[in-house]
Order: sequence, then C-alpha cells, then structure tokens
Amino acid sequence: MEEKTMHLKKELCDKIRSIYPEVGECGIDVTVDFDKAKNAWIVDLKKGKHQLTTHLEPQDVDACMEGKRCVSLGIQVAQLVENIKNA
Repeated sequence: MEEKTMHLKKELCDKIRSIYPEVGECGIDVTVDFDKAKNAWIVDLKKGKHQLTTHLEPQDVDACMEGKRCVSLGIQVAQLVENIKNA
C-alpha cells in the first residue's frame, strides 16, 4: 500500500501542476501527502513565508486521476492558488 500511495502521490502532484501550471512557475511549492488518520489527501502550497493547506477526499482524487471529473479537486486547489497569490 505504501508504494502505491507514493506512486499516486507523485501522479496527484503532477495532475495538480498540469491543471494549475502557475503553481510551479510562480514559486509556489506543492506538496501532497495522504493522511491515514483523516483518510484524506493533504495538499500544501507554499510561497515565500506563506503556506496554505487543503484536504481532498480520496473518492474525489480517484475520480480525477481516472479522468472522470476533477471539479472538487479543481475548486479546492484553485481557491488555494488564489489565496496564496493574494497573501
């Protein structure tokens, strides 16, 4: 399971960066990790001294990674990106 999580972690980060290329281009650092206790994916965006975090439901991440829909993931990450730009 850990190897699968590590593999999915990179894919999820790549997916976020493909939807929001500015997160890599404007100095925002993206980190993705699975929190077993919360049963959720944690996405951290960092820019300078600012850091924002959101939680993504596993079923939303799965749907996005399967190419079905990325609405929930997109909305939450878009909000993070917007907030960190304005920080």
